[in-house]
Amino acid sequence: MSMTKDEVLGMAKESGVKFIRLQFTDLSGQLKNVAITSDQLPKALDGELMFDGSSIEGFVRIEESDMYLLPDLDSFAIFPFRPKEGGVARLMCDVYTPEGEPFAGCPRSQLKRMIDLAAKEGYTMNCGPEAEFFMFHTDENGAPTLHTHDQGGYFDLAPTDLGENARRDMVLSLEQMGLEIEASHHEVAPGQHEIDFKYSDALRTADDLSTFRFVVRTIAQRHGLYATFMPKPITGINGSGMHTHLSFFKNGNNVFYDPDAPDEMSQDMLYFIGGLLNHAKGSTAVTNPLVNSYKRLVPGYEAPVYIAWSHRNRSPLVRVPARRGIGTRVELRNPDPSCNPYLAFATMLRAGLDGIHKKTTPPDPVNLNIYTMTDEEKENYQIEQLPGNLHQAIMALDEDPIVQEALGEHIYRLFREGRLKEWFDYKIEVHDWEVKQYLARF
Repeated sequence: MSMTKDEVLGMAKESGVKFIRLQFTDLSGQLKNVAITSDQLPKALDGELMFDGSSIEGFVRIEESDMYLLPDLDSFAIFPFRPKEGGVARLMCDVYTPEGEPFAGCPRSQLKRMIDLAAKEGYTMNCGPEAEFFMFHTDENGAPTLHTHDQGGYFDLAPTDLGENARRDMVLSLEQMGLEIEASHHEVAPGQHEIDFKYSDALRTADDLSTFRFVVRTIAQRHGLYATFMPKPITGINGSGMHTHLSFFKNGNNVFYDPDAPDEMSQDMLYFIGGLLNHAKGSTAVTNPLVNSYKRLVPGYEAPVYIAWSHRNRSPLVRVPARRGIGTRVELRNPDPSCNPYLAFATMLRAGLDGIHKKTTPPDPVNLNIYTMTDEEKENYQIEQLPGNLHQAIMALDEDPIVQEALGEHIYRLFREGRLKEWFDYKIEVHDWEVKQYLARF
């Protein structure tokens, strides 16, 4: 049930909220905000507050910089880690033009466009991301180091562990902000963690993921640690992924589930998988947007690089978990937590919907461990790989009009420019590995 303006104002007053952060993301997914006092909240709820859009990556030029923020009333939440006296709350916002139109460069608005596209056919997509992160010690100046706070492994316990204490406080804070936490645990690598929250519709989940990353980093800092969602911060150990569970609903029913079909998987579910696989290369620049993302996407570290699907087997790109009924879903395994969730979910939705539209039948499932296959065996199964670096991913994006449509022309053009600049900056940099490898030899 949607909240009203009066209800938001009433909650802010009763809770003693003095400051409100009007939050939105830039194209890279970085959370931005304009802070206002409670006296300005009525104007903000009416969409009357303006900001300079030319200062935000991928928005507009300085000669057309006036932008407006329109809050989503249902996103009102109070920060539990701020003082109750003079409390702080937040509202997630869409960016609008002075003409009152949704801004073409707003990632949240672009996701809503894809949601509306699916809704015209009665579909709703639910998302459940599993965002992993590392926590490191900081130096005497507060800057992050690569020294982990533990030597734990998967599901390990350590009662005196700083990471465990921080993770507990993260869970409590997230719950107070309205997220339903399902599990939290230590991940495979030292200093690596995962906190899972309940799935929801794509827009709510993207908002929750933005909140999640903000809260995790804030609470870590309060424990003297630095949390990072960088995909591969340390050479030689597992990187951080964001396996994302997806399901399609229509009239309250999970359209992926068909009790009379083989494996109880509906034809629409197979088409959806076909769409994800067909657009996997083109969407990788969005789901894995950093140069560093491709240091994770290499064989041997449980990262999916092979474009295939399976039942339960975790080596292909797409996995179908065992649960059936309302929980029937697909798991896309290549995204990482550095992505912009609004753009990532928009591309997933559009790719799957394209598969349904075109009745794209996926190849047979591969229920073998692809990591141990020879090149000949992979060729026999016609298993291709994801792009091997950011530049290859951008080139694949350029060849995929469906993923471009998911981004919209404005975002596609400026997102592409930003990623290409990052690749060029990386390419001309001389790295420590090169100095160690070549300086004394040549």
